[in-house]
Amino acid sequence: MRLTLVLLSALVLTACGGNGAPPVPAADEGPMRYFVTVTAEHPQARGMAMVLSRQLVARGAEVRVLLCGPGGELGLRDAEGPTLQPADASPGQMLRALMADGARVEVCAIFLPNTQWSEADLADGVSVARPGDIAEHMLQRDVRFLNF
Repeated sequence: MRLTLVLLSALVLTACGGNGAPPVPAADEGPMRYFVTVTAEHPQARGMAMVLSRQLVARGAEVRVLLCGPGGELGLRDAEGPTLQPADASPGQMLRALMADGARVEVCAIFLPNTQWSEADLADGVSVARPGDIAEHMLQRDVRFLNF
């Protein structure tokens, strides 16, 4: 057991450049890119997805968000949810702030056809994802994934 822990620790340190931190791209490599999927119905999970995404954008990362299933409702024009602390904002308000910060937000392609909503019900700036485009994005080696 102890040997396994030592080997796992060595592997993590090696993968992180020896200092425990994830590798940071060189300036000429461009910003880190994150693909965030939100499928959660719970307001706290939705809110945390927005909080972390805004933190990434604030640190120079490119963020693309895909809202699916119950998470797709967050992309609707009238989506709000309860006010969450300590942000003192609803998940809907946080999503709009994230988009204002430059994040790209889409609902999955099967969300609208399988609900009572239409494209006219989406919030300004939220679009419908194209599966081929999403697949190409996901195949990029420098894209990291977060799922909520």
